[in-house]
Amino acid sequence: MKPFLPSVSELSVSLAKGQLSSRELTKTCLQRIESVDPYLHAFLYFDPDQALQQADRADAVLAAARKNGQPAPRLTGISLAVKDVISVAGMPLTCGSRILEGFVPPFDATAVNRLKGAGMVILGKTNTDEFAMGSSTENSAYGPTRNPWNTARVPGGSSGGSAAAVASGMAPLALGSDTGGSVRQPAAFCGVTGLKPTYGAVSRYGLVAFGSSLDCLGALGRSADDVALVFQAIAGPDPLDATCRGEAFGKFLPNASPLQRSHEGLRGLRIGIPDEYFIAGIQPEVEAAVKQAIATLQGLGAEARPIRMPHSEYALPVYYLIAPAEASANLARYDGLRYGPRLPADELLETFLRTRGELFGAEVKRRIMLGAYALSAGYYDAFYGQAQKARTLIRGDFDSAFEQVDLIAAPVAPTTAFAIGGHGDDPLAMYLEDIFTLPANLAGVPGLSFPVGFDREGLPIGMQLMGPHWREDLLLQSAHAYQAATDWHLKWPGLAEKPV
Repeated sequence: MKPFLPSVSELSVSLAKGQLSSRELTKTCLQRIESVDPYLHAFLYFDPDQALQQADRADAVLAAARKNGQPAPRLTGISLAVKDVISVAGMPLTCGSRILEGFVPPFDATAVNRLKGAGMVILGKTNTDEFAMGSSTENSAYGPTRNPWNTARVPGGSSGGSAAAVASGMAPLALGSDTGGSVRQPAAFCGVTGLKPTYGAVSRYGLVAFGSSLDCLGALGRSADDVALVFQAIAGPDPLDATCRGEAFGKFLPNASPLQRSHEGLRGLRIGIPDEYFIAGIQPEVEAAVKQAIATLQGLGAEARPIRMPHSEYALPVYYLIAPAEASANLARYDGLRYGPRLPADELLETFLRTRGELFGAEVKRRIMLGAYALSAGYYDAFYGQAQKARTLIRGDFDSAFEQVDLIAAPVAPTTAFAIGGHGDDPLAMYLEDIFTLPANLAGVPGLSFPVGFDREGLPIGMQLMGPHWREDLLLQSAHAYQAATDWHLKWPGLAEKPV
């Protein structure tokens, strides 16, 4: 299908030259939201008036830059969707949950503040699994998001709303969060590019906490070039987040072109292929497409080497002890007194119990109970303590691998997008959707998902590259070289203006 929106780089050039105004681009995105979102349900909230006001301010900045002969920031006037677990001042922040219904924060997340400072236009907030706990965006209290390539399929999760918004042309860029694969997996399911940075590369201030040692704020766009521009704007130290470092980014993207080394190809790049990521049960078309993508990278000059990551098999149980344990502590603050609605009762304790019992969804309550159990007296050492030891072994696998190779290539998910309701009441089947993405979060390394083909049903297939800490530049440059040689990222879903 003919592209609905040009690339962000093309939009940036058109805006800088005055060939396109930010108001025109914003109106195009808003009209697209109004026409297709009623049956995709990617957005939980959008504000046309506020967006157009921001666009007018961006146009004034662009006009002044042209008059003075000084370039405006490359993202000036570009539209952005924001996952509804990230704070935007004056916009509702629900985290896809009834327990935060009606809450409007008075401040911007650091990443949002930096993107506003770069001149971006915030369209609205996108749907998410409740508190980012899910792999399909079906756990949202406000209804599921649908995949633009097939509206009977899920878009992935938990950043499914952001991925669907980019894939369908409602927004050229979006912010998401990734605690166990929640940027990369929906990017793969929706045929777009998604970056999970190194833990600590991007401030988590204003990102509602799920698993504090795992959460990363990331970006989704159509290409590596698109997400590189966002990452360039949001990465770096923040005094409001003690875990945010980013001191290694002095060498990253120093000039106007975010991927300046792409013309050199991939000569000398060593890519590791872990046997543990090509397991029994993986969809054959997924395995074939990923291996063909690796062959393409080899054709561009990269060298592929088999590697071992022997503790990968423990990633799933380790994650589902650590993440729920951290979630049980983080979500204790939602008591009906400080945020969102309160369900009244005669006693204070009953108010807590009723509010949390009725307004949290089933998956959130499941993880809170699992986490509280793992942290309880008599079980802490046996469960949470052992999980942390196994996590160290998983990180050691990555450290050892990166002594041999520069990047690791693997599938993003075992299958393409599954049917809405396909996993029904089987939480384990849903958890297994993240089996290939969880290790990067446990180790804190960056990962990038990008499209490498389609299955026989016409559903996108994604591959991920994982790199050493602070080497997002290698990920982005490698994916950019691949995308310069292929056109999978240029495909658009044949989405009608109304349901077929």
